[in-house]
Amino acid sequence: MQSVPEQFEGLALDGGNLTLAVALVVGGLAVWGGTVWIVRRVLLRVGVDEAVEGTAFERAAQGVGSSTVGLVSQVCGVFLLLFGALYVVETLDIAPSRSLVFTVNQFLARLFVAVLVVIVGVLVGDKAEIVVGERLRSVKLPEVTVIPRLVKYSVLYIATLVALSQLRVATGALLIMLAAYAFGLFFLGGLAFKDLLSSAAAGVYLLLVEPYSIGDEVEIDGSRGIVQEMDIFVTLVESDGEEYLIPNRKVLRKGATRVRG
Repeated sequence: MQSVPEQFEGLALDGGNLTLAVALVVGGLAVWGGTVWIVRRVLLRVGVDEAVEGTAFERAAQGVGSSTVGLVSQVCGVFLLLFGALYVVETLDIAPSRSLVFTVNQFLARLFVAVLVVIVGVLVGDKAEIVVGERLRSVKLPEVTVIPRLVKYSVLYIATLVALSQLRVATGALLIMLAAYAFGLFFLGGLAFKDLLSSAAAGVYLLLVEPYSIGDEVEIDGSRGIVQEMDIFVTLVESDGEEYLIPNRKVLRKGATRVRG
């Protein structure tokens, strides 16, 4: 049985290899620093810092004293440093086998892509939640508040599937998961937003036919007042300082009486 020193005897470096190793390490650190700086400048130039402003990811990054641009730059730098370390190991021929270096190198490449996909997915999901929420802010129905979060988690789910596929997780299982998610999203979403969808369909009809318009006095399901606002989902009626938000589905179902002065 070999002693521990004998087992690692092949890993010893002579003077020439030691000098080469030091040079490669110093060069790798320089390349790492340059990469972090270049990636950061590119991201700032294309406006990533402004695009992610207000997202949950950006707030989390600021909570640890950094930013989205800074974290992405550091991630790129760290992976480049790891690739450089593998290059040093292969160049100095100190790895147990070249196949091991090749395998680790391939895994790091897939892991790098997977990490970037997850980061982009989180950012896009956060931004989509903000944008959809702002667009639906004028819709005064409680069901609408669920839609922005649903959009966010849909983006995150797809990004997670893409990242897992990069890590060679079984593709068949991923496709089954995606099909199950899509079915649940449309089926359960249809049930959850049944009233919202019916109000939208009724709103389209009312906007096309225009049985009443803003400024008309109407009575809808016992609520009488002046029409102040109409959109695809609701009709806003005001009377004596009170506002009534009437879903358009109720207008179509109960009918509306226009009061002529």
